[in-house]
Amino acid sequence: MSYTLKNLMDAKDDAAEHGMGEILSARFPRVEFGCEQLGFSLQQLRPGKEMPFGHTHKQAEEVYVVLSGGGKVKLDDEVAELRPMDALRVSPGVMRAFAAGPDGLDLLVFSTRYEDDVVPHPEPWS
Repeated sequence: MSYTLKNLMDAKDDAAEHGMGEILSARFPRVEFGCEQLGFSLQQLRPGKEMPFGHTHKQAEEVYVVLSGGGKVKLDDEVAELRPMDALRVSPGVMRAFAAGPDGLDLLVFSTRYEDDVVPHPEPWS
């Protein structure tokens, strides 16, 4: 088939499955969409919550689009405010972590896809 149409809310919530449901929901429907080179996700951070970890990539760049809500993002040692319809491109090697404001933070994330590319960074906000 030359296209796939699905509702993102029908994808499995990996955050809930890994015990982080009180902080966020995270859906990574690449396989369900049949994506071969593109990775993407819907991440919804609950109001007032911070991601419990940050991460970098070895090769992949990412684009984050704020669908609704707002908050802040930590990019290495800098912090930037986020609001609806902001788009943020992050290069490989830059640590990123998100925190939601009082209305939560809903992000649609796009990336190039590489295996074993993520490097976690624990406690990015401390």
